Amino acid sequence: MFNSRLGCSSISFRHQDLRTALRTISSLGFDEIDLGALPGVCDHVPYELDGDAVEAVTADVAASGLRVRSVNGDIGDLNAVLDAGQQAARERHLEALLTLTANTGAKALVLPCGALGHDPVRSVDEDLDTIAAQLIHAGQRAAEFGVELWTESLHFLRFCWNLERAELLAQRLAGSGVGIVMDFSHIVAAGEEPLEYLDRHDGRIAHVHLRDAVPGNINLSIGNGHADFAAGLRALADRGYTGHFSLELETRDVTHDERPAAAAKAASFITDLV
Repeated sequence: MFNSRLGCSSISFRHQDLRTALRTISSLGFDEIDLGALPGVCDHVPYELDGDAVEAVTADVAASGLRVRSVNGDIGDLNAVLDAGQQAARERHLEALLTLTANTGAKALVLPCGALGHDPVRSVDEDLDTIAAQLIHAGQRAAEFGVELWTESLHFLRFCWNLERAELLAQRLAGSGVGIVMDFSHIVAAGEEPLEYLDRHDGRIAHVHLRDAVPGNINLSIGNGHADFAAGLRALADRGYTGHFSLELETRDVTHDERPAAAAKAASFITDLV
């Protein structure tokens, strides 16, 4: 029904519990999901992720019959200065998320590009160094689980919120194996251009999130904002991108009852472009 490279993030139906969201996504004709595990955004995966929780989420996903492309998680502010106990707690959370990623058959765990906020803890360069080091370490741990580590950068609400900081982070991650997730809505919300983003990240994009936006607002349905998806997807194809796309429709311009129809409409529109 939809292009096989197009999936739907469970975040699109974050108002539903996980089992219901998975049924909704499957009923619309999707075969693939990104699994939302972002505290404060989507509680489909408990933040206190012990062994029982990993097993329960894995079972729900398996029962749905849907493929998982990535787990979209968070292990805390990556530019925070941690003591030994805090770092150990982060490591336990990372291991639990990587276990979930591997057990669900996902290709990668996705982590953010720093804290929710644009101000540095120490300085821009020092914070970028810390974020990169944390991501590279997480990528090394991911390899032990047989999965990849990606980071969503740029992200309008996070530390790497504009083209400059996203590029500086990408430079620090070069050669590490950490992939970059491109999100159209965050680029547009930051007042930046997706085509320039692609120029600065050529050959580095591992995955693409799709949602519309206007400057300052990331929460719009596809077609209701300023993102030029036709030009952006064409540019990705011209650069040899063969990865997947995911509708991450955390929108605020439709009601909950309207979300299934909006997701299907967006999927049909993107399928025609891919």
